[in-house]
Amino acid sequence: MATKVLIAEDEKNIVGSLSFILKREGYEVSAIFDGGQVIDAVTANPPDIVILDVMLPQTNGFEILKQLRGTPQIAGLPVIVITAKGQAQDRATAANLGADVFMSKPFSNKDIVAEVKRLTESA
Repeated sequence: MATKVLIAEDEKNIVGSLSFILKREGYEVSAIFDGGQVIDAVTANPPDIVILDVMLPQTNGFEILKQLRGTPQIAGLPVIVITAKGQAQDRATAANLGADVFMSKPFSNKDIVAEVKRLTESA
């Protein structure tokens, strides 16, 4: 059974690019474009990993990460936080909230695939 990756990102071109490279590597990929729908989607059909943008409509990625880590049945879900705002404060906030990986945009496709592989194979 394929590893399930949920991408929570509002930029369609980034979702398209990530979906393409991850599907090519054999992952099952789904996407959500609105932060307000992430928690419901994760609890209804838990993925094996979440790629989470910080700046999402409705609910930002940091708030989503806080909710994920505070929900016992999904608290251990691996999360890669991605953002166009790569300041040290954002990196620290992501780490404090329990992100497994923090990546600034633009990121390398090779790097994100390597992190997905590392986090899902060690789970």
